[in-house]
Amino acid sequence: MTPSSSAGITPPARQRRHTLYFLDEIRSFAPVHLDTEVDMGAVLAHRAAARAEGVRYSLVSYVLLAAGRVLARHPEANAAIRGRLRPRVARYPSVDGKLVLDRRLDGRRVVLATVVPDLAHAELATVQAQIDLHRGEDASGRPEVAPLRKLHRLHPLLGLLAYRATVRPLRSRAARIGTFAVSSLGHAPVDGFHSVGGTTVTLGVGRVLDRVVARDGRAEIAPVLRLNLTFDHRVIDGAEAAEVLGEIRQALEEYPAYAAQAPTAAPTAAVSGR
Repeated sequence: MTPSSSAGITPPARQRRHTLYFLDEIRSFAPVHLDTEVDMGAVLAHRAAARAEGVRYSLVSYVLLAAGRVLARHPEANAAIRGRLRPRVARYPSVDGKLVLDRRLDGRRVVLATVVPDLAHAELATVQAQIDLHRGEDASGRPEVAPLRKLHRLHPLLGLLAYRATVRPLRSRAARIGTFAVSSLGHAPVDGFHSVGGTTVTLGVGRVLDRVVARDGRAEIAPVLRLNLTFDHRVIDGAEAAEVLGEIRQALEEYPAYAAQAPTAAPTAAVSGR
């Protein structure tokens, strides 16, 4: 028995090829990481009241909605870049959030994603309904994975080229992978984590945990979320990214009053190049 056979060395699972193509594509990113703590008391109160009426909302729905409203006011962050020698930046008229999902495909645990469109003008129930379309652990029979299956069947080199041809054009990129991304590990004992979702802004959502906080000089217990933001430094700088994170925090802490405000008008698109 050779050392390689005893180690069980095999090619990567076909069902994970799209993840490998994605990781290859984001090598050009210049990620910088920020984080903050969010008092989720208002969100949890709203969520409990809705559940008492038979309506279920996931925490990521609140995060998607809050981020969508905030990014509508930051068109420089609701953007994408392509190119090195002659870079081009696209600023998108719609705020579309990519939600990363942990699912199974043919019994193999994989990362899938869905894009929730027009979050600057969406209602919480609309966001939740879009997420509910993808409920269930096994995605094997879902029609939306058919393009992935075609990608998986290609030779890896052809698959990589096909993936690049799909996600690189700036004009169609938002529809493919969103204008920002949210990834959550809140179901696990994870306080916070940073991820690159292929978009200029990616939010990492950990668990909500009771922590000691200071209020008016007193120590109190509050449900706290560690919210992380990774941004692409090629597109925006740290000051604007910090403003985005701070405003998302404010939106969550002041929910539902913040969500009741009139949505911000969508920024004018400015897509240059392909």
